[in-house]
Amino acid sequence: MKRPLLLAAAAPLALGAAIALAACQPKSSDAAFGEKVRAYLLEHPEVIEEAVAKLRQNQMLEQAKAGAADVAKHRRALEADPRDLVINPNGKYTVVEFFDYRCGYCKVVAPEMVKLMAENPDVRFVLKEFPIFGEVSDTAARMALTTRGKAKGLVLYKAWMADRGLDEAALDRHLVEAGLDPAQVRRAAADPAIDTQLNDVRELAKALGLQGTPAFVVGDYLIPGADMAAVRAALAKVKAAGPRPLPAASAPSAT
Repeated sequence: MKRPLLLAAAAPLALGAAIALAACQPKSSDAAFGEKVRAYLLEHPEVIEEAVAKLRQNQMLEQAKAGAADVAKHRRALEADPRDLVINPNGKYTVVEFFDYRCGYCKVVAPEMVKLMAENPDVRFVLKEFPIFGEVSDTAARMALTTRGKAKGLVLYKAWMADRGLDEAALDRHLVEAGLDPAQVRRAAADPAIDTQLNDVRELAKALGLQGTPAFVVGDYLIPGADMAAVRAALAKVKAAGPRPLPAASAPSAT
């Protein structure tokens, strides 16, 4: 029963070898060889799907690396701002997400982000609060950046992202569920230092040319939009290249 699985797994290699040998075939065999290739592809259409998927992935990564110079210029602000919430802080690699708790696409990718965090304990996940969808978004970001909010950071990220009708009442409800006092968190969220941090993130996003959420930075790759396939592909590339030192921590500057 394992033979069909083995054949399917070997299909791309077999096709590649056959095409490579085509150059060694006499002209009289071209038609016969072409028919064999056609028959093979009809029998194994997954080979074409794999090739197209690989091409798309390479194109996505090329586009994502187009902003490498801007990413390098702002790497310290992206990866080493001590004010940010960081999941897996001891990881060797870094994924940065700019997000808004009321962004529909952010909510779509949030479960994938949580899964990626669980699957990659060697990766630091830097969560950049970038509220752009109104007052509730701004309130959520401010509360998440308080000391109490950060202590429950991933819990609140999961809860607020999962809530499709997130409003002020829902924010408080999830705070209570996380064991926090909404009144205390709201008072702490009025800290002017949080205003400064949010303004710094907005300037950083502007410097990177970001026009919406979500957006990701993985190594030298800048990925705007909810493209988790590109995030995973970029992370694989970054891991293959090996870890590099984290920039010295400091407050960010987008100038």
